[in-house]
Amino acid sequence: MAKDKKQPRPKAETPKGFRDYFGSDVTERKRMLDRIAEVYHRHGFDPLETSAVETVEALGKFLPDVDRPNAGVFAWQEEAVPGGGTAGDWLALRYDLTAPLARVAAQYRNDLPSPYRRYAMGPVWRNEKPGPGRFRQFYQCDADTVGSGSVAADAEICAMLADALEAVGIARGDYLVRMNNRKVLNGVLEAAEVDTDRADDVLRTIDKFDKVGRDGVLALLTTGRRDESGAQIEGVGLSEAQAAPVLAFLTSKGADNAATLDNLRAAVGVSQMGAEGVDELSQMAGLLSAMGVAEDRAVIDPSVVRGLGYYTGPVFEAELTFEILDEKGRRRQFGSVAGGGRYDGLVERFTGQKVPATGVSIGVDRLLAALRAKGLAGDEAAGPVVVTVMDRDRMADYQAMAADLRAAGIRAEVYLGNPKNFGNQLKYADKRGAPVAIIQGEDEAARGVVQVKDLILGARIAAQASLDEWKSQPAQTEVARADLVAEVRRILG
Repeated sequence: MAKDKKQPRPKAETPKGFRDYFGSDVTERKRMLDRIAEVYHRHGFDPLETSAVETVEALGKFLPDVDRPNAGVFAWQEEAVPGGGTAGDWLALRYDLTAPLARVAAQYRNDLPSPYRRYAMGPVWRNEKPGPGRFRQFYQCDADTVGSGSVAADAEICAMLADALEAVGIARGDYLVRMNNRKVLNGVLEAAEVDTDRADDVLRTIDKFDKVGRDGVLALLTTGRRDESGAQIEGVGLSEAQAAPVLAFLTSKGADNAATLDNLRAAVGVSQMGAEGVDELSQMAGLLSAMGVAEDRAVIDPSVVRGLGYYTGPVFEAELTFEILDEKGRRRQFGSVAGGGRYDGLVERFTGQKVPATGVSIGVDRLLAALRAKGLAGDEAAGPVVVTVMDRDRMADYQAMAADLRAAGIRAEVYLGNPKNFGNQLKYADKRGAPVAIIQGEDEAARGVVQVKDLILGARIAAQASLDEWKSQPAQTEVARADLVAEVRRILG
């Protein structure tokens, strides 16, 4: 009888485009999100958690990644299984936190207050091609107001965003919330007499202003230009007269908001929609000033172009203005960490009625990377105090020590590996980042004392002290068992 073939062992590897989070990765992110949540809570927003899985119908649209299965989402079809959904239903992992909010706002519209203000934090999934710094699972942190058409809601989101950045440690002067309005953009297109079929091409060209400058945008709007590689890039085909309002719009940033607003009014000309967008920006600027958000924190900036087919009014993004060294050692500005705006058409898909909404999404991983670059994300929670085990039969005594420390609010654990090699216990404590190790052998137990080893001071002495200083063991002290908690508190400061 033939023997069964041995099954190959599975590979212990993370799926491509995904990653694992350990220790400080998790605690640093949690601390950052907790601080943001405190700001949102103070502004009257309630937390909301939705399922990671939505129906494809509720998600409403796939991401525009035509090269991926299901155009960019992780989706599957339900089968007829007991307790499952209806056979044939399509389900998908959520690709953002806004589409589930639209479903919630429609599903519970009779139960929720209106306007409804919520914040949400959690992972989202996108079936995209992974690359350096680009993962298929990542965290988002959103705050939205559904049911208010007032620009006061947009201004509040911008003020809250500025407060949140400061709450996590980004100092004033190191960030700027920049605001624009989609209606102003539409007004400029109207003033330039741009055909509907070329509008998106013009808006995409506007978005390149920071990279190619005024002359580059003019070339792209008209006959085209050669890029740095020498390749010819086709132009949109506008005349120079048509391009003039667009260029006036792009160069309308003034010395302050008042000057920018005057320039924008000139750029939109007689367009009623454009004038409405400028008025909304003017109202937002006044409201932010009343909330104590000065122009060094939030400013009108016509170069902000985002969500071309999505946003319907004010748009905004938070940019970090400090410089960092990139992987090639070059200095560059950190850039955008959050963005949002007004989207008045999303909930309408469910209800058939227009429901105004506005919100912002913070890129959690990018903001955390910024905090690390500034040295602001260090894990305040050190590793646990490690109670070593000198005698297996006295495990209850060691557990009692750890329990006393925990009761005093000190993170502590007992070493639960093989205690035979004491050196391995200290290596374990070092790997855990433990600030202190507790040692009690038979002799110490008989005398009612413990040895308290300051591992941080010990490492510093080992690196800097003379042999005589090292032998004097200043990093290890003997105290009465009853004084254990007080001595550990002293060391931890």
